[in-house]
Amino acid sequence: MIRIESLKKNYKKVQALKGVSLHVPQGQLFAYLGPNGAGKTTTIRILTGLTKLTSGAAFLNGYHIEKDTLAAKRQFGLVPQSANLDQELTVFENLDVHGRLFHMRRKDRRRKIDELLGYIDLLDRKGTPSKQLSGGMKRRVMIARALVHSPKILFLDEPTVGLDAKIRRRIWALIKKIQQSGTTIFLTTHYIEEAEFLADRVAFLDEGIIVAIDTPRHLISRIGAWAIDRVSQGEMETQYFRTQEEARAYIAEQEDSFSLRRVNLEDAFLALTGKKVK
Repeated sequence: MIRIESLKKNYKKVQALKGVSLHVPQGQLFAYLGPNGAGKTTTIRILTGLTKLTSGAAFLNGYHIEKDTLAAKRQFGLVPQSANLDQELTVFENLDVHGRLFHMRRKDRRRKIDELLGYIDLLDRKGTPSKQLSGGMKRRVMIARALVHSPKILFLDEPTVGLDAKIRRRIWALIKKIQQSGTTIFLTTHYIEEAEFLADRVAFLDEGIIVAIDTPRHLISRIGAWAIDRVSQGEMETQYFRTQEEARAYIAEQEDSFSLRRVNLEDAFLALTGKKVK
């Protein structure tokens, strides 16, 4: 559904993407992770037609993003990081404008909007001005808006940024529900646990290069199952072990204070890049 081949992007003397290649099959939830400046936003901007690539190629549902631009744009919905609802319009009006942009018939727009507002549990807010919604509600409306024209692909750029843990998990449930309907989802996030919970596959991007692509489980298993953390000279040190028994045996031989925990996806990213997702 999404195919990228040797994608490069240069900004004057800065090479933001250095030959990125990946594919995302239909119905998969794909997480694209990396620190600030890794090239995540550049990739999404290219895929959504907001930035021109320097070289390489990209396809959405078989449509070349530059040669078949309009057809490619009809394949996706985009939920940007920043809330961009029209604050003076109602929830219904925000979704209705989006449907008009895609030349949907009035009857079809109204049916789809009611369906989506029921889907995100906000049908009772249909006539509410967007400025009166909470942050979590706005995020759900943005997701619904991106789905009005029934896209096959949904781009989610930091969909839960700034939301508290309870609301984040509600958005997670909505995202999984959307995926179960057959939609392909391309996710960027700085919440590593979000990618670990949601994603079928994950790509680690660092300085414009993909350093690993695999399932969260396989990426984690590369370094171990258990981790021991300790603070030494003001720095956090972590060691990894295949079994809990190995980890406990190591602790028994030490005099320092340790914290024992399960290895997570952030550990895998740190081990591969030496950097945090932030």
